[in-house]
Amino acid sequence: MTLDIAHRLKNRANDVEKALTDALLPRAGEAAIAKLQDAMAYGLTGGGKRMRPFLVLETATLFGAESKAMDAAVALEMIHAYSLVHDDLPAMDDADLRRGKPSVHKAYDEAIAVLVGDGLLTQAFTVLSGYEPGIAAPLVKELAEAAGMIGMVGGQMMDLYPEGHDEEHIIALQAKKTGALIECAATMGCIVGGASADETAALRLYARKLGLAFQIADDLLDVTVTAEEAGKPVGRDEGQGKATFVSLLSEEGARQRLQSLNDEAAAALASVDQDTSVLEALLAWQASRTH
Repeated sequence: MTLDIAHRLKNRANDVEKALTDALLPRAGEAAIAKLQDAMAYGLTGGGKRMRPFLVLETATLFGAESKAMDAAVALEMIHAYSLVHDDLPAMDDADLRRGKPSVHKAYDEAIAVLVGDGLLTQAFTVLSGYEPGIAAPLVKELAEAAGMIGMVGGQMMDLYPEGHDEEHIIALQAKKTGALIECAATMGCIVGGASADETAALRLYARKLGLAFQIADDLLDVTVTAEEAGKPVGRDEGQGKATFVSLLSEEGARQRLQSLNDEAAAALASVDQDTSVLEALLAWQASRTH
């Protein structure tokens, strides 16, 4: 039977959506905190591909640990959502639209959007604290490093204050800003699943290649779809003079690089002694997505 990756992604996304909603309950009694929870839920739920939690769940499933992986998936998606809320702020990318609806700072206000990001960031580690210490500690370390100054936040800084516009710089930037959380997703699944060091290294390499390919696909979408189709502003990097893989390599060159990275990611899976067909199908899906 042919694997329907789109259907599997949708089902996983629905499960993650419910888990994300549950993670913000119960509602607070204080009106101000209840409003903050509403804003956090607004920024966290209600759409999205949920590829990062999908990758956590599917990687853990390789090692028979699917039932233990949802909290790790939720924590990672909270970090991802916080980064989007802050990234949309006027001081950052100044985007009014996210997932087809007003960004948090437009639906509420800028101060609340800052607190939403802060709340999601810290709540993520509260979620991870529910694991047994032998799993919780490496999960916390992995997620904190991927989200912090040597990972996503560092990549955001490099994006705001670029030191170059060549291919080497953009690869280093995107490996942190976008790729770090994708690589983290596979690694967290390995931690929950008790994967060996060799298996973890192979899946980390797969996710590293996937992350860069995912960014190239995003860059291609930025010049080939409308804002309505993407559910967010498009063409902003070009308008701000930022280098992208399309501006550096041309549209055709970017597509070729994406395919090359997918091939390298698939090769990394060859050393994993498990059924990696879902992870292989994910490569084809992300290369052909339309939003």
